[in-house]
Parts: sequence; structure tokens; C-alpha cells
Amino acid sequence: MIDPAVAQRIRLVGLDVDGVLTDGGIYLGDAGGSRVELKRYDIQDGLGIKFLRDAGLKVVIVTGRVSESVRHRALELELDDVIQDSAARKLPAFRELITRHGIRLEETAFIGDDFPDAAVLRVVGLSACVNNAVPEIRAMSTVNLVRSGGRGAVREFAELLLKARGQWEEVTERYVRERSIAEALT
Repeated sequence: MIDPAVAQRIRLVGLDVDGVLTDGGIYLGDAGGSRVELKRYDIQDGLGIKFLRDAGLKVVIVTGRVSESVRHRALELELDDVIQDSAARKLPAFRELITRHGIRLEETAFIGDDFPDAAVLRVVGLSACVNNAVPEIRAMSTVNLVRSGGRGAVREFAELLLKARGQWEEVTERYVRERSIAEALT
């Protein structure tokens, strides 16, 4: 459960990628002499992100790997910002990002899974971790999700947060209604 008062303060949700939006696996290969990196993303997480954005929240990625796959997924989901820092200096990047968006730390949530996320999780208004997070990250997180990274954990968080804000039914019903109207017109 998420405290409704805390949930109401949240204006931005930050996400790690590897281990949160994905199961942490990375497929590396070669295509015509060019390096190829593939990641598997969960479709339910994508819809959860859409629900967060439809509820008026900003959703951003802060990751410690640089990947074209992440850029493509962020564009597809119409995320508000993406920071890919190969040195995994997430806290300075996150602080810069929220300053750019005019948001205070206590108005942010972050979902992580491993030590590169610890500095951010320690300072945000609402810290969360996936079920397969390392024990130290689970211990410092306010919300310990049931689902694992890349297996619907972001969707689970979206549902918990939006229910605590009293927006879940409104957002999901609007989504279903919009798709029902579109089907009726075709």
C-alpha cells in the first residue's frame, strides 16, 4: 500500500531500465559488422506508464547503460525525459532532470533494483523496488513490489500509486471508453 498523502505529492516517476523495465538480461550480437543490443520489455509495463502519464504524472528513465533500445522504447512510450549515463551516476542526473522539470525531490518516486539505484532511492519522496531487487535495495525501499523487473512490476506500481491517488478507475475507464469509441467508428 502507498500512503494516499504521499501519493498525492508525487508529480514524477523515475524508472531504471535493466532489472526494472527489463528482466536484466541483455542480448548482444552483430548484424553486418554493427553491434546490436536487444532488450525485452513487458507490454503491461508500457500500459502502466501510459496510465501514469494520462493521470498527469511525468515519467522518466534514468539508466546506467547507454542503449539504442532504451531510446526507442522511451520514444514509443512518449516519456518526458531520458538520461543514459554509462558511468551510472544516477543521482546527479536525476537532480538535474527534476530541476529542468521544476519538480522537488519530495514530489518524485523512483523504482530500482540494484546498487546503482541506491543514491536516488535514498532521497526521493517515494522509493520502490521490484521483487527481484537485491536485499539492500529492498530494505531501503518504501514499496516492495510483488512482480519482478521486466514482468509487470512497473504496471503494479502504477496501479498502486493511482489507486492511492484515487485515479485508477478514472484513468482505466477513460482508456477503455476511448478504445470502445474508436472501434464503433470503424
